[in-house]
Amino acid sequence: MSKFVYLFKEANQSMRNLLGGKGANLGEMTSLGLPIPQGFTVSTEACTRYYEDGKKINKDIEKQIFEALAETEKIVNKKFGDNSNPFLVSVRSGARASMPGMMDTILNLGLNDEAVVGLAKQTDNERFAYDSYRRFITMFSDVVMEINKSNFEKIFDAKKEAKGIELDTDLTAEDLKDIVEAFKVKYKELKGQPFPQDPKEQLILAVEAVFRSWDNPRAQYYRRMNNIPYEWGTAVNVQSMVFGNMGDTSGTGVAFTRNPSNGEKALYGEYLFNAQGEDVVAGIRTPKPISELEKDNPAIYKQFLEISSKLENHYRDMQDLEFTIERGELFILQTRNGKRTAQAALKIAIDMVEEGLLTEKEAILKVEPSQLDTLLHPQFDPEALAKAEVISTGLNASPGAATGKVAFTAERATEMAANGDQVILVREETSPEDIEGMAVAQGVLTARGGMTSHAAVVARGMGTCCVAGAHEVRVNEEELFFTVNGKKYKEGDYISLDGTTGKIYGEKVKTIEATVSGDFAKLMSWADKHRALKVRTNADNKRDASQAYEFGAEGIGLCRTEHMFFEGTRIKAVREMIVAKTVEEREKALAKLLPMQRQDFIELYEAMQGHPVTIRYLDPPLHEFLPTDKEDIIDLAKDLGITFDELNATINELHETNPMLGHRGVRLSITYPEIAVMQTRAVIEAAIEVNKKGLNVVPEIMIPLVGELKELKYIKERVVKTADEIIKAAGVELKYSVGTMIEIPRACLTAEEIAKEAEFFSFGTNDLTQMGFGFSRDDAGKFLADYYKKNIFNEDPFAHVDQRGIGRLMQMAVEDGRKSRPDIKLGICGEHGGDPRSVEFCHNIGLTYVSCSPFRVPIARLAAAQANIKNPRK
Repeated sequence: MSKFVYLFKEANQSMRNLLGGKGANLGEMTSLGLPIPQGFTVSTEACTRYYEDGKKINKDIEKQIFEALAETEKIVNKKFGDNSNPFLVSVRSGARASMPGMMDTILNLGLNDEAVVGLAKQTDNERFAYDSYRRFITMFSDVVMEINKSNFEKIFDAKKEAKGIELDTDLTAEDLKDIVEAFKVKYKELKGQPFPQDPKEQLILAVEAVFRSWDNPRAQYYRRMNNIPYEWGTAVNVQSMVFGNMGDTSGTGVAFTRNPSNGEKALYGEYLFNAQGEDVVAGIRTPKPISELEKDNPAIYKQFLEISSKLENHYRDMQDLEFTIERGELFILQTRNGKRTAQAALKIAIDMVEEGLLTEKEAILKVEPSQLDTLLHPQFDPEALAKAEVISTGLNASPGAATGKVAFTAERATEMAANGDQVILVREETSPEDIEGMAVAQGVLTARGGMTSHAAVVARGMGTCCVAGAHEVRVNEEELFFTVNGKKYKEGDYISLDGTTGKIYGEKVKTIEATVSGDFAKLMSWADKHRALKVRTNADNKRDASQAYEFGAEGIGLCRTEHMFFEGTRIKAVREMIVAKTVEEREKALAKLLPMQRQDFIELYEAMQGHPVTIRYLDPPLHEFLPTDKEDIIDLAKDLGITFDELNATINELHETNPMLGHRGVRLSITYPEIAVMQTRAVIEAAIEVNKKGLNVVPEIMIPLVGELKELKYIKERVVKTADEIIKAAGVELKYSVGTMIEIPRACLTAEEIAKEAEFFSFGTNDLTQMGFGFSRDDAGKFLADYYKKNIFNEDPFAHVDQRGIGRLMQMAVEDGRKSRPDIKLGICGEHGGDPRSVEFCHNIGLTYVSCSPFRVPIARLAAAQANIKNPRK
């Protein structure tokens, strides 16, 4: 029979996957000889079995739980349910990864009508015993039986009111006995049966409830946010109760071995005398800072200091400890690696290297790459945030904190910003035409769209805060207002967005600028020393390119040329090109765009200081450059000197049922080769120009959406012919390369052929994911929530590379591409390029570089170093 239950004395740190972090640490601390209330852990495998068995604990597991219970009774010399010396336990979750507050806890389990009498005798404190019993009934009813605790709080408050008292502590033992009886009556009324008196029945029901809480909505959300797989399950820790509420020589508290806000090496925490753990975190009474414990109880403080130092040195990381003092005796309830801010993470990692606790490589592994985001963006003032009201949430699409006045169109956003207002652009969804409004906005809020929607991608590139796909937000773009949960917000009303959490606030919240310390530069220099992957950026303008270069980008992995077409007066020339009826007319319009594109590329090359720049040729379908509103079509027709009917006919001709799979990418250049010719002229002429200034630019020309070798060959011939003619005419030497974006599954399957023409591959994983899964990234948000709820998907495939499917296609393309061209350069330029887990995957399959939005460059640098430390390149 498999073993599902382990006593703490049988467990150790290496059993984290089986027993969860808490169970493994309790075992480890037991073996270190620390004062730990004893107990046992029901394993994560038992959790998996519970779900496999239809959400029931089977007889084998139940038998092992009761055997472990009997062993623990011997260790503590108490008896479960006894009326003279009762044994009480806490039942807590403990997953492999720390999930604070996400799952459920039950304290004082084992109390019943007999055991409460025993507890009163044992402690010589009847009031304490009945207070523990009423707490247990409330918690058990809420967590295990899913009875809203407000049913019991009303009874409790009514008793206080009837007695004319305000503080819980003023209730007498007799009052609490009355409350317990009233609670039991209410329980029977709501459940149709008496409150369970058998402690063993209570225990099994509680273990089931903790297993069940692994799948509650907040745990599901937290797992997605923190990339914790559903399959891991949670363990359950059953631990002897020790009481901090047994009088003035008892107490409870929480402490960190270093300051989790700034990383300072000093004990940080709080405690309360005569209290249970929940009182410290619930804020009912004001706890004291841990430093005051030295004055209140010097001996306990000295012992706690020694234990905390021992644990930090043992785990070689900042520890978060929970402790209880029972009648002058100290117990450690749990330890775990403490959650910390990005600033603290950097300081602690660097200090521990200087203290000799960690090596450089170990320090690099201690910092969570995605945390670096918060260092680079403005943040809300913590005090102001604590008072602000959350009105809704969406996807945390681009981090940062933004507060400003609502604007519903790009034009109004631009006008309001010009008047000195801070603006939040609110749209149903954004399109490329909104770019100027997005550029001036502090933040962007969309009701539709996902993590790789236009709003998300562009906002991340700009380092602008964005909350996308906020489905509760109903945008009325006609009448310029939005509603959320019945409340209406008009243009000019203040709202605030937290792009790191996805929270939306219906008011102005004060922000503070992010500050980057010397610790950041030091950790980044260590990361650069230990990584194999190069890190580039996705940038379409000088501002983004310069920002990325400052953040350490080693080139541009994706310049989306179409974004340049929307700026200022250029859109008119683009539209002239689209409505042109002949090649000559088209070339005339393109001639107007040429100097603009050339200047754009000059600025990008200069910003990158000679590092490689990959320029993707025109990709989106042409209809995206044309208006859809009748008034706008009338205005544009006048502007272009054609009739409304002619322009409308062109727009109708360009209309496609499925534009993402339609006339776009390489297909546009095949239909209109003159577009590729113009873009080649701009790329090469700009490179010649900047190389005169001493830069050694080697442009990389990327043809998008190739699925067939002959497509690439056709365009490459025209690109090479044009480029070579320009280079020859200029009398200079210039190297350049032509490659393709791998974003169609067929391109992965025929990569060996395509590599005969392509000098580099860059994986466009946004489209590759979309086509591989067969769903639209802009619409998937509508049904993915159901997929998460039903555990069909545990995470968003547009946020992390799907390694089993899309990743397999990528690996195939890498291996086959190298067969034809062993020195082929391989990159990724989808949004996955800034996701730490995807960066690790890219390292493991042998890519040359990753490319991501500017503010994700430091994240990718750190993630690449971690990947190489875990799996060094040969």
